[in-house]
Amino acid sequence: MTHLPQFSRALLHPRYWPLWLGIGLLYLAVLLPYPVIRYIGRAAGHLAMLFMKRRVHIARRNLALCFPQMSEAERQRMVKQNFESVGMGVLETGMAWFWSDARIRRWSAISGLEPVTELHARKQGILLVGIHFLTLELGARIWGLHTPGVGVYRPNDNPVIDWLQTWGRLRSNKDMIDRKDVKSMIRALKNGEIIWYAPDHDYGPRTSVFVPFFAVDQAATTSGTWTLAKLSGACIVPFVPRRKTDGTGYELIILEPECQPPLESAEATAGWMNQVVERCIMMAPEQYMWLHRRFKTRPPGVPSRY
Repeated sequence: MTHLPQFSRALLHPRYWPLWLGIGLLYLAVLLPYPVIRYIGRAAGHLAMLFMKRRVHIARRNLALCFPQMSEAERQRMVKQNFESVGMGVLETGMAWFWSDARIRRWSAISGLEPVTELHARKQGILLVGIHFLTLELGARIWGLHTPGVGVYRPNDNPVIDWLQTWGRLRSNKDMIDRKDVKSMIRALKNGEIIWYAPDHDYGPRTSVFVPFFAVDQAATTSGTWTLAKLSGACIVPFVPRRKTDGTGYELIILEPECQPPLESAEATAGWMNQVVERCIMMAPEQYMWLHRRFKTRPPGVPSRY
């Protein structure tokens, strides 16, 4: 498995004190009652729109590309709701890392778990598709309370954040694997583990194929789903961690497992996977990470979408 970061006295160097202060404030914020957290998160999202102009532009552009039929008024409303979710996402990360198991259980519900536990009991490897909702950290924590698996992560350049995110995620995961360590991922799947995997971002041209995604006909999409499923024989299980709009907490919705995905080519698998991702996004579109440059990689000679 990947060598994981460990806490050391070097992380207490004065250069990191401002960051530790921010972490302390996040910890204190998530001690508040959930309705207060929800109010603060949404207010923080409105404030973020004033200072993150470039990200607002990216979110608006992504929505225009994916939903050309959407009116300008609808798009503006979606961007506002999305940034409310951005603000909540910061606090939900703190909730995922610092809340007790009892508090997580109180504010969450899960559906569709039984088929997964049956597969897991048979030592069937499961590729758990957890796409980039702004609730993703909290969704992983909720999942881990029921059926712990192995997380896939990108190491952070800041050693304090790298240690903290690993510590937080290991509260509900058996282990963590660097997203570049494909061999360890395949080995774990063959051993009947659950691997958390996100195939929905643009990870660059090296390991991507161009297939449709919503109304974009050539979206760079990772071929990793094809590689992992073909070499491991894993079942693919998508799930959606959705924040309830009535303020009563969260629901983790597990979709039906697919144990025979289309594997005839990387393009076929990626195209099918994008359809699954679309279905998941439409279950809570305002909570998806639209501020990511999903269409930054273009085919040779094709101009930028941004």
